[in-house]
Amino acid sequence: MRNFRKLDIWAQGIEIVKMIYQIANKLPKEEAYGLRSQITRASVSVPSNIAEGSSRNSDKEFKRFLEIAIGSLFELETQLIIIKELVLIPNLDTTMLMKLITKEERQINSLITILKQKK
Repeated sequence: MRNFRKLDIWAQGIEIVKMIYQIANKLPKEEAYGLRSQITRASVSVPSNIAEGSSRNSDKEFKRFLEIAIGSLFELETQLIIIKELVLIPNLDTTMLMKLITKEERQINSLITILKQKK
């Protein structure tokens, strides 16, 4: 069992959640059950799956949870693009957040590769 609190990818996931909640609070009220709900759930899924996967006894199981976390990051990235394209938040700058999401995706992918090689 791994200590998820010591994983950089988990800490970065928490940072992404905090940034997403700031964006979610700026969305129009009519998006409360639409994109607001989608982006908050997708963002929370990332560190949650990292934490849950770290509790598993096998690298194969941990890898599966990391793959789910990456899927949530891709989903989140897509939802942010939609928010920008629909101009739901005028002058929204997601540059820093998108860089952090991309960094998170790369680091999780690297860990998955390491776990695959440990077979």
